[in-house]
Amino acid sequence: MGNEDEKNLKIFTGNANPQLAKEIAACLHLELGKAFVGKFNNGEIQVMIDESVRGKDVFVIQPTCQPANDTLMELLIITDALKRASAKHITAVVPYYGYARQDRKTRGREPITSKLVADLMITAGITRVVTMDLHAGQIQGFFDIPVDHLGSASIMANYLNKKVVAHELENIVVVSPDLGGVTRARDLADRLNAPIAIIEKRRPRPGVSEVMNVIGEIKGKTCIIIDDIVDTAGSLCGGAKALKDMGAERVIAACAHAVLTDPAVDRIKQSVISELIITNTIPLPEEKKIDKIKVLSVAPLLGEAITRIYKEVSVSELFDV
Repeated sequence: MGNEDEKNLKIFTGNANPQLAKEIAACLHLELGKAFVGKFNNGEIQVMIDESVRGKDVFVIQPTCQPANDTLMELLIITDALKRASAKHITAVVPYYGYARQDRKTRGREPITSKLVADLMITAGITRVVTMDLHAGQIQGFFDIPVDHLGSASIMANYLNKKVVAHELENIVVVSPDLGGVTRARDLADRLNAPIAIIEKRRPRPGVSEVMNVIGEIKGKTCIIIDDIVDTAGSLCGGAKALKDMGAERVIAACAHAVLTDPAVDRIKQSVISELIITNTIPLPEEKKIDKIKVLSVAPLLGEAITRIYKEVSVSELFDV
């Protein structure tokens, strides 16, 4: 970034993932914008922008991860402060989009909360959104502003291909944990020059899944299960066990967003999964760091996206890296 860019491009962050914001700023050779994001004594969120943003292109790094309501409100209030301070453009960089799993009605009288969140973000004054690995790609259509939807497949593939070159991985098959994840699995498989397999399962009741069958050849192979979110890890660990029971040599899991609500880490520790590859879209607390979990950074990819948006050049090239 040149001196002129440094004057006109500003990076701010809330409290959702300040470490990722620092990494992105470092990739861009910029300092984080000066702001205070905290709470009043009554629990209401307090925001003060401590430098001029008049006429600037501002990027706010804020995944709406746990606690989702606080991180979302921080993003909305930061945006309002920036808008009232006359920022030229406000791009929300939301690597993990909270409420994404509430993207449709599955029974009567249910909300579509991911659409509501999109409306709130637009109303607050956000002019563009950058996000990663949406649970459902059609969420992009909930916004009436530009959305850049990046994937972590390239980051995962780079890491795994290094293991292949080092002969640490061989005889790979990429596994989709369900029929809905086939496109994601195919993307990673193409980058690894590997075949795919699909776990066919049924859900007898909400939150419970049973593996019925595996479509594809997995016997004696290293299976890489790819998914967008690992939450309680029940389905992931159950799928891995089924693959092992059906003759898989080894099971690795790769998930972009590590929500990891309890008892996820204990399940992963005790599971047949030899390694869980995640990204830092959501911060991983110290108490959840275990040897089996490998964290890959999305900062270089998001930094490149920010540079391209700021310089008004194609972002779509990043979808194919």
